[in-house]
Amino acid sequence: MAVIHQTTMQPTKLELLTEWLPTRAWHTGAAARPARVGGFRLDDPAGEVGIEFMAATDGEGEGAITYLVPLTYRGEPLDGAEHALVGTSEHGVLGRRWIYDGTHDPVLAAQLYALLTGRVQAQAQSLSDVPDLTVTVSPVTATGTVDAAEAELVRVTDGPDHTDVVVRAADAPAPLTLRVRRVLDAGTDLAAGDAGGITAEWRLADGTTVRGVFAVAVDRP
Repeated sequence: MAVIHQTTMQPTKLELLTEWLPTRAWHTGAAARPARVGGFRLDDPAGEVGIEFMAATDGEGEGAITYLVPLTYRGEPLDGAEHALVGTSEHGVLGRRWIYDGTHDPVLAAQLYALLTGRVQAQAQSLSDVPDLTVTVSPVTATGTVDAAEAELVRVTDGPDHTDVVVRAADAPAPLTLRVRRVLDAGTDLAAGDAGGITAEWRLADGTTVRGVFAVAVDRP
């Protein structure tokens, strides 16, 4: 179970995203002023890595776009993931944290796979030990283990509005492609070619709550 500390981070996650988002191919515009508007967390079974799926809106009015930013928080650098580092921050309780684009983190990939195969439950974004019942999963029928130590992150590929994370569980017959939607679209649902998926909520500028697809398992390796 992840413990959510009510404390400070310097710089804040949104300050780091202000610099990082414009470097992404799926972000539009030359600058960013993100605001957190939703999301959920997953637990790391080892209790070492924080896992958050943050919905962040950038822009104003009809031109505002909501992005999905999966993040992982670590107490030390992740070997070989320098390209995925969003930044470092001083946590008021835990000290220095290395914050990564979570699509490149094998712990997040394994737990996203576990969520999509119905083996774990989404957790509230800002509360400890509280399931987020607003997150809906249409589970994938799959075999294989999903422990972080046994699920292999095969590759990560960015598209114009998504990131594909290919995972193979230790005893699964084939890899599974987890497509993380980077640009969220309110009202969307799973498509015919999706083997399963996750829908969740976020808030619009006027306070209205909407929901759409956060991630899907696509029916190809």
